[in-house]
Amino acid sequence: IQWAVPVLAQDSEALPETEPPLPPVSLAQLATDADLVALVQVLDTDYEYTREFPSGGTAFLKVLIPYKVSRPLEDIIEVYEEGLHAGECYFDNPTVLEEGRRHLVFLRFSQDVEDQYNGLETGCKLEVLVNGDGAYAMRFPPNGLRLSDDIEAHATPMVFGDAYALLEDEDITPGERNDLLASGYLETTDLRYRYTYGVPLTAVRQLMGPEGLTLDRSLK
Repeated sequence: IQWAVPVLAQDSEALPETEPPLPPVSLAQLATDADLVALVQVLDTDYEYTREFPSGGTAFLKVLIPYKVSRPLEDIIEVYEEGLHAGECYFDNPTVLEEGRRHLVFLRFSQDVEDQYNGLETGCKLEVLVNGDGAYAMRFPPNGLRLSDDIEAHATPMVFGDAYALLEDEDITPGERNDLLASGYLETTDLRYRYTYGVPLTAVRQLMGPEGLTLDRSLK
């Protein structure tokens, strides 16, 4: 099953209606194409905005777990993006009272700025949540990329302790909300909704495959 990227009412990745969606891509291909694969947390962003959407600038990300490293890696990395397009690589900026969102990212070296990164043309990130046991899991259904892998086969029920597992009405379209509620992937809680399934990062790592994750740990 190919899970499409949901378009949310306040999703910073919302695209112009004329922009065709990118074709699905496998986790193994993403890992192979990337210079850096890592679990990161958003610390801050410095973006310009056009009609409330980011249109250029830099995100500052803290590296939590590196999976593929191709050069010496700093604890905080910069990811630059410019323009509005299907594979854009923008991140939501946390407020002073929030933890930043966590993502599994697929990045390439910038050709213009040393020590900076850009997203892949096929997309750059998948959201990761923290479950009640303190373990990381990719949100299911996934968002941020259209995946060709059978992700549903690896999804398991989880109780999330992550605030980003909760949704307000305006965060999700009625059609998607009703589909996820009917399938059991979303539940109601205190006038909000909460995701109920995730994919352990151990399973995600297996899907990325050893060929795409050659890691020289001396670089970290």
